[in-house]
Amino acid sequence: MSPSEENPAIRAIDHALRYWTQEELANRVGRQARTVRRWIAGESSPPLYIAETIRRELERDERPRQPDFTFIDLFAGIGGIRRGFEELNGRCVFTSEWDSHAVKTYKANYPDAEDIAGDITKVTPGEIGTHDLLLAGFPCQPFSLAGVSKKNSLGRAHGFLDKTQGTLFFNIVEILEEHQPKAFLLENVKNLRSHDHGRTFEVIMGSLRELGYQVHAQLIDATPWIPQRRERIYLAGFRQPVDLDLQQLTKPARQPVLGDILHGVDEVPEDPYTIAVNGKTLVSPRYTLSDHLWQYLQDYAAKHRAKGNGFGCSVFGPDDVTRTLSARYHKDGSEILIDQGRGKNPRRLTPRECARLMGFDALGAQPMKIPVSDTQAYRQFGNSVAVPVVRAIAAVMVPRILTPEKYPPNELSETQTELPLDTLAA
Repeated sequence: MSPSEENPAIRAIDHALRYWTQEELANRVGRQARTVRRWIAGESSPPLYIAETIRRELERDERPRQPDFTFIDLFAGIGGIRRGFEELNGRCVFTSEWDSHAVKTYKANYPDAEDIAGDITKVTPGEIGTHDLLLAGFPCQPFSLAGVSKKNSLGRAHGFLDKTQGTLFFNIVEILEEHQPKAFLLENVKNLRSHDHGRTFEVIMGSLRELGYQVHAQLIDATPWIPQRRERIYLAGFRQPVDLDLQQLTKPARQPVLGDILHGVDEVPEDPYTIAVNGKTLVSPRYTLSDHLWQYLQDYAAKHRAKGNGFGCSVFGPDDVTRTLSARYHKDGSEILIDQGRGKNPRRLTPRECARLMGFDALGAQPMKIPVSDTQAYRQFGNSVAVPVVRAIAAVMVPRILTPEKYPPNELSETQTELPLDTLAA
């Protein structure tokens, strides 16, 4: 893997130099010109967050830019998948998301996203423009394997494709067939592989292959990139077969820990998450559990331990890696509670810390805008992807989209697509 493939900041710098001088680039990223020259010469390596800084600065630049590829963002949530690909000079040409609160957050962070389609089932494939890449964090729904009419929708019997009718995945199938983009990336929960005794996954893989795509399936745990255990299934498909191994993504040299994302005393206070007390920034008391809730959670955990169950609350310190942040976190925060020392009840993460935990807020980059209530923010981050994982996937997918001839498939990559998903766990 080349250095530019390992570090997205290097690719971002190369792209930025199409529009800015070295001095302009230095000003944009807040560094001295000699530092930027060392990055360009390969004498030192730019921090990863420089890629995000450059992306946001390019958004603010009114000069026209030509993207290297275009993509659509389906079931977009708050734009976690989009972020990893847009940083590599991709341009989003269509977005769909039905939740109005998620749309509010999406638009706040992607000012160019003016027209967002709500219900994708009411959009015909012809209404969507051509694109090179389809991105989708699609919902998992039951598939009917029998009794489905083969005379509707696509106009002819389609085997696996026919079995997806009545599900949101079918809309993805229709768009892929209509536009035949060069590639796609789909994301879903880890239980997709076992849903309906594996039949759902069989239908999905069969449908995608029937459309003519080479499909690479991988269960990826985000732990190497963020201080959170978060397993998700990613399906990367290519119309022109390529050599790809999603088990060999570039990982950080150091395992992040919870202390990396927690609020620090030297931060600038951010209402309503943190407050200033005697010259220090502290987490607002509103996030500390009440005596009643803390006692309830302890009693609940003790009751289930006595029964031999694993249910209960989990308290973490700065050197830990957390459990999975879920969309229900707003209810009691029980899966990830932060230790505040002896004599003090633990607290929830703040929404800002959730943004960091999911990899939206890169060190030194402009923080993500969170224009919604805490309840909605917790739901949105709990439903989102781990951005650094998508960024690592994008780093290997984009070169294969732009120049597939440089990555001819080998015997291993061809075999990999046929393996049971259980053997692909990272």
